Amino acid sequence: MTSSPPVRRNLVIACGALAREIRALIEVNGFDHLDLVCLPASLHNRPELIPEAVRTRIREKRDHYEKIYCAYADCGTGGMLDSVLAMEGVPRIGGAHCYAFFAGQEAFAALAEAEPGTFYLTDFLVRQFETLVIEGMGLDRHPDLLGLYFGNYTKLVYLSQTADAGLLEQAKAAAGRLALAFEHVETGMGELAGFIELAARGEGEPPAAPPAGTFPNEPASGRPGSVLRRTSARTRGRHRGRSNRRN
Repeated sequence: MTSSPPVRRNLVIACGALAREIRALIEVNGFDHLDLVCLPASLHNRPELIPEAVRTRIREKRDHYEKIYCAYADCGTGGMLDSVLAMEGVPRIGGAHCYAFFAGQEAFAALAEAEPGTFYLTDFLVRQFETLVIEGMGLDRHPDLLGLYFGNYTKLVYLSQTADAGLLEQAKAAAGRLALAFEHVETGMGELAGFIELAARGEGEPPAAPPAGTFPNEPASGRPGSVLRRTSARTRGRHRGRSNRRN
């Protein structure tokens, strides 16, 4: 009897902030041959460390997988992540940050242009708001810093991946604590759904290496809330794009 050929497995190396969403997409679509490894979400506080952390994990895992994918946007690395991925031959999801690929690149650009002074939350950031924003920025110890940090913001936009009434109420409460107007945009999984499908099929190309000498002296901020493809109709969790506003 002829044995079946071994199943080719692919790997996604992702930001820990995306772990819940990627696991859900793998499960709901039956992508049993797709594995996930996450790096700490806290790397966003030191975006200059992301490229080498990703490179290290790629080299640790390369011999064990057919193809490797990177579920990081640029995330404040100023093109340095793309340089690493180009050298390693690893595709990544498009966009400057997760807000853009959740909302969709064009939709996010429209949001940002309409109101530049916007602080963004995703499901992950709503869940971690106290830890990453209030405690992480020292507002629990120094509430007088609120105006310094958020004086130039006018609105908090919650980009939700799931329909969770509890998270919605927490996001509204977060806007209140920061003294910002509130807007809710239901994104679903956005472009992340299409990227995970691409990884499951083993398709896609690594990014082009940025031209030499184009990196800034320091990467842009990748901190929570701050801001400096295509999705298949067959993949569940796709972009919905409805907006619910409360001023």
